Amino acid sequence: MSDQARILVVDDEEVIREVLADFLSMEDYAVSTASDGQQALARIDEQRFDLVLSDLKMPVMGGLELLDELQRRHLSTKAVIMTGFGTVETAIEAMKRGATDYILKPFRVEEVVLTVRRAIDERRLEAENLRLRDAVGLYEASERIAATLSLQDILQAVTSASRTGARADVAELLLLEHGHLVEKSRHGDAPIAIDGHALLDQLEDGLAGIRLHGEEAARFAGDGAAPGALLVVPLVEGGEILGLLSVARLDATDVFDEGQRKLTAMLAHRAAAAITNARLFAGQQLAIQQTIEGLARAIDKLDPYTAGHSDRVALYASLLAREMKLDEAEIDRIRNSAQMHDIGKIGCHVNLNKPGKLTADEYEDFKKHTIYGQEILEPIGFLAPLVPGVLLHHERIDGKGYPFGLPAEEIPQIARIICIADSYDAMTSDRAYRKALPHEVAIAEILRCSGTQFDSDLVPLFVRAIERWRMEQSASGLAAPR
Repeated sequence: MSDQARILVVDDEEVIREVLADFLSMEDYAVSTASDGQQALARIDEQRFDLVLSDLKMPVMGGLELLDELQRRHLSTKAVIMTGFGTVETAIEAMKRGATDYILKPFRVEEVVLTVRRAIDERRLEAENLRLRDAVGLYEASERIAATLSLQDILQAVTSASRTGARADVAELLLLEHGHLVEKSRHGDAPIAIDGHALLDQLEDGLAGIRLHGEEAARFAGDGAAPGALLVVPLVEGGEILGLLSVARLDATDVFDEGQRKLTAMLAHRAAAAITNARLFAGQQLAIQQTIEGLARAIDKLDPYTAGHSDRVALYASLLAREMKLDEAEIDRIRNSAQMHDIGKIGCHVNLNKPGKLTADEYEDFKKHTIYGQEILEPIGFLAPLVPGVLLHHERIDGKGYPFGLPAEEIPQIARIICIADSYDAMTSDRAYRKALPHEVAIAEILRCSGTQFDSDLVPLFVRAIERWRMEQSASGLAAPR
């Protein structure tokens, strides 16, 4: 909206239209005229107005019907009704239908100018409040975007904030990688279809964006309703276009203004940085996971009888952690620590393939694997958070565990979880010195040792989680421990 307010005068009397247009133009308003409600709507279809000054009684379509149509279209245009049939009931009815004020005929021009000025000031105040709300919304959205490394959360936050801030019917973020579509996020259920690839062809690196309406916007429709107004901003980071942020409206006359373009551009700028960070983080997480899985494979190579043990302990520990309703970050840490829990066996000199039981000296050497695990992982920064589970998963609630014989209150939760998962898999897997125990026998042993070897609060949760998992496996036709 320019600084010069736009007014539409609607009256079936040509003399009144001309007089009002002349006087309001002298007040530095941009004035258009229409002879009835239908002609007024045709003018409104062509351009936006800040105020409609309309007669009440007109042929074809009167003032009240025009008010109804303005309300139906959800326009922010103010309306003032003029009437020569002024009654309290008439005024109330006009106000109910969205009129800001009314003027009685015959009127004095000074009275009309004051009423119009008041309505325009109110319109500008509302616009200023909207801009303030947009600024607050932009700040809050920026905080949400910056606070997460989840790509999906970023895309949803950006599309939601841009649709709200630009007061659009639809916001869509098209994410690209090497020029190809890899992700798409959409907010709003209007049937507008946007051809992002066609838009991409129109944009050059560094271009601030494009604003289109009417037929120009409709050229970029996909398989669906054409946008009436379209605003598109590229997401650029390091000279590369990461994607396109588009906001669209069905109404071709509801053109996006400069403030909305700037707001959308700022969101796109923040989104580009956040998406880059999220991708870097995802790459780091993948590298970490691949490192953990590679080390777990190395552990399995030490003893063919325990191949897959690390993966199974990680699974069982995860089942228990989810039963405890821990957050996803902690579940990931527990799973990764469980997968690494025997990494220290690499440093043991004992023959792990020995068919019989270990001698006392061999067992003492074997027990050092928890310490060795700490020594292997601690210097590696991204693996250091896994150390408590690796180092202490053989500690017992009764204080008779190793390597330190800690009392119950000093054993961290992660170690208590892995202790149960590790013991269950050890009992239900074949070993060089014995065959796997049936599931029921293993569960009975875990219940028997509840409160001595195992945390009595976690045991029932583990039993419930493992039984549910076994039922799901059976229903899916998959094998579970015997």
